[in-house]
Amino acid sequence: MVTLCISVFHEKLHKYVRNLHYTDPTGGKIYFNEKREVPTDLILHSWMYRNETDVYQVPISIIKGPDFVSKINLNISHPIFWKSGEIPVSRCSDPCIPGSRKKFGSSIHICCYECVSCSEGEISNISDSENCMKCPDDEWPNEKKDRCVPRVVEFLSYTDDPIVGVFSAVSILCCLLTGLILGIFIHYQDTPIVKANNRDLSYLLLVSIMLSFLCVFLFLGHPVDVTCMLRVTFFGVIFSVAVSSLLAKSIMVCIAFKSTKPGSPWRKWMGAKLPNCIICVFSLVQVIICVTWLSISPPFQDRDTHSYQGKIILQCNEGSVIDFYSVLGYMGLLAAVSFIVAFLARTLPDSFNEAKYITFSMLVFCSVWIAMIPAYLSTRGKYMVAVEVFAIMASSSGLLGCIFFPKCYIILFRPDLNTKIVIR
Repeated sequence: MVTLCISVFHEKLHKYVRNLHYTDPTGGKIYFNEKREVPTDLILHSWMYRNETDVYQVPISIIKGPDFVSKINLNISHPIFWKSGEIPVSRCSDPCIPGSRKKFGSSIHICCYECVSCSEGEISNISDSENCMKCPDDEWPNEKKDRCVPRVVEFLSYTDDPIVGVFSAVSILCCLLTGLILGIFIHYQDTPIVKANNRDLSYLLLVSIMLSFLCVFLFLGHPVDVTCMLRVTFFGVIFSVAVSSLLAKSIMVCIAFKSTKPGSPWRKWMGAKLPNCIICVFSLVQVIICVTWLSISPPFQDRDTHSYQGKIILQCNEGSVIDFYSVLGYMGLLAAVSFIVAFLARTLPDSFNEAKYITFSMLVFCSVWIAMIPAYLSTRGKYMVAVEVFAIMASSSGLLGCIFFPKCYIILFRPDLNTKIVIR
């Protein structure tokens, strides 16, 4: 610091001090040399007061000239008393605490600096650090940024997220309710309302709805590669079977109405072959899409360390985004076709015509999934998974409630309406 001050002094005032001289304590004359340096030693004295008039000095160190290299030999036999009561520190900047680093260039003196906090994801664990260290991918700085701590791993956990318990309970209850309705239909299988519109399609639809409630558990808990591959493919195929069953039911209502006319060529299409063919063909298309997806770019477990600070998001990466939206798009196409056919057949005078219930159920189904898309795209992590789970449960509940609750009401509470002469 002394060298810096002398250098600045010489630089600014050299023309004034070139011929300057002074007298040393021995009476000798001291002159600046041709380099404007003082070719002598500087002695640091401590001045102390015995009283208001008596002052004495004690030499405590020597700085060798002319380069003024500090060679301090502190004379500890004489106490030093500072006017401020504190020993002054020979530095122009305060030390940087851990969690910060030195930033040079902010002062006119190159040896001075300021302390700045470490950047996001970096720490410094020593004082006066010139650089910060980046934490590993699975760790994050603590609040003081002086050490790395493990990141919080986030997913829909059975132990930490109450919403998982709600989803699990609702899914199990809905699955049991679907099984109960299936049992009621099997028990009353010979009644007109069960036999109408092909009771085998009703059984297949109920089984599909039951499996859709159970596939919710593939979305809950710690994701792994296997569950990631089964998630979308499983519920995509199951929903395709369910919607294909509804499409087959709507088509059979139209064929049943047209076959009532004498000599109608539609009579040959009556029976179980046509609906079974419809279900197999439309479901097979979804299976082919899913198999292609799993063969080319299957979903896998992914660790997202960038979306949230201090968190690792365990999630399923779709792999091929095109295949993912192809599964959803095909399912939406089936639902739209089924809605149109059911809407056209809703007023046909067939016994226990359930086309109007299918129309309403498809309206609910499409509304849920259309609303899910922006919610899905605007969320991340476990909240995105929760949106998917809610969409699956809401659409499955819509199919179950709109189609089967009215029939169960007639079977259990209005058996007088469960006759062949009733035209709905």
